[in-house]
Amino acid sequence: MLSRVFGFGRRSFDSLSEREILALAISSEEDDGRIYRAYADGLREEFPQSARIFDEMAEEEDGHRAALIELHRARFGERIPLIRREHVRGYYERKPDWLVRPLGIDHVRNMAGEMERQARRFYVEAARRASDAATRKLLGDLAAAEQSHESLAHRLGLEHTPDDVRQDERRTEKRQFVLTYVQPGLAGLMDGSVSTLAPIFAAAFATHDTWQTFLVGLAASVGAGISMGFTEVASDDGRLSGRGSPIKRGLATGIMTTVGGLGHALPYLIPHFSTATAVAIAIVFVELWAIAWIQNRFMETPFWRASFQVVLGGALVFAAGMLIGNA
Repeated sequence: MLSRVFGFGRRSFDSLSEREILALAISSEEDDGRIYRAYADGLREEFPQSARIFDEMAEEEDGHRAALIELHRARFGERIPLIRREHVRGYYERKPDWLVRPLGIDHVRNMAGEMERQARRFYVEAARRASDAATRKLLGDLAAAEQSHESLAHRLGLEHTPDDVRQDERRTEKRQFVLTYVQPGLAGLMDGSVSTLAPIFAAAFATHDTWQTFLVGLAASVGAGISMGFTEVASDDGRLSGRGSPIKRGLATGIMTTVGGLGHALPYLIPHFSTATAVAIAIVFVELWAIAWIQNRFMETPFWRASFQVVLGGALVFAAGMLIGNA
């Protein structure tokens, strides 16, 4: 662990020979090509136009790698030393595509631009170290190419993804975010906030014991969260509906269900019953209006309709809890 943090066991860039610099450049170009193809594969189904951008960028990296290999073959022979980014202290790192998912369109384009800037800085420094004229020329040419490629994603984007296509892609990305996270999370928040009102306030008015009420609220919230999460996972695998990973949806639903219930259960940690109840009612009011706002913001439900539905439903459940608790 310490060796990874402090760079123990790694070579400094200044200690590399020209042969090792070429080998490092070859492996770096190979890695970048793989990353761009992974980006293309991850985007191809939903964003085919943007996927073409990264296919072409991968081909560019293949061309750089081929030129570097030919130079190495001419100067040093067929055997290329094994040296990679992680072997050099202070060298820039690349994150594989599975560490940066979900692959948002703008996020991936920005990452591609940063990759090209890092590669350009490497070739500038490598060219300064080269004594052979052919090597210096190739490294300098690659540095210039990477500098021009900093805007490659943008230029290819203008070619392959005009404004109307980009707008469609952003709409698709927003829709996927809503289906995978917002909709399940909103369902959980509504269930946790509304369905737990009756047991919590029934227990509160029946016992006037804040600690017992908190325990009832905690059990109801956690139990509802677990139930809703497993129900969401089991109800739809996302393949036909396009709603995304069932695990992600289940986590969003379960967590938000628990949060919704705990919101008005936690005030009962206050030992004074009247104060705890007043705070809990105030939190319920905030929760219900937050649900209405989320429905309006992400689900495009008219605010007055969302407010009426949520507030009316919450008021009815709250009244049921009070009546049962005072029976």
